[in-house]
Amino acid sequence: MAASGDFDQFVLRVEPGLRRALTGHCPIDEVPDALAEAFAYAWQHWDRVAAMERPAGFLFRVAQSRSRRRRAGTLPGPDPDRLPDVEPKLGPALRTLPPRQRSVVWLVHACGWSYADTAEALGISRSAVGTHLERAVARLRAELGVPQT
Repeated sequence: MAASGDFDQFVLRVEPGLRRALTGHCPIDEVPDALAEAFAYAWQHWDRVAAMERPAGFLFRVAQSRSRRRRAGTLPGPDPDRLPDVEPKLGPALRTLPPRQRSVVWLVHACGWSYADTAEALGISRSAVGTHLERAVARLRAELGVPQT
């Protein structure tokens, strides 16, 4: 069982990034439940979670897994309609990406997650994150008419 102070500090540190990541992957009204599921799991398995190198990525997967139990299907990829002030063509361009590439772009660029955290969250290797990101960015550049640098 978790020591209350340690767990509280953990939640304060991890919750903002996890919330942002989930906001891009599930309907906005389901984010609080997904967070609650993830942190309930963390509390119940605190010894294991506290020892993890990348607990946020792991809890992202827990939130996805637990959310699936409440409804059919899986959490959708990031929602391009929830983008902040950006190039207007970016949302439609993001929709052309395969779901995995869209997720990698969202977690790395929109959420600022490292390759390692993104890999943990998506259950893929760091090199796969780099490959997906490289292909996605090339496709987005082509879609938006931005020259390759």
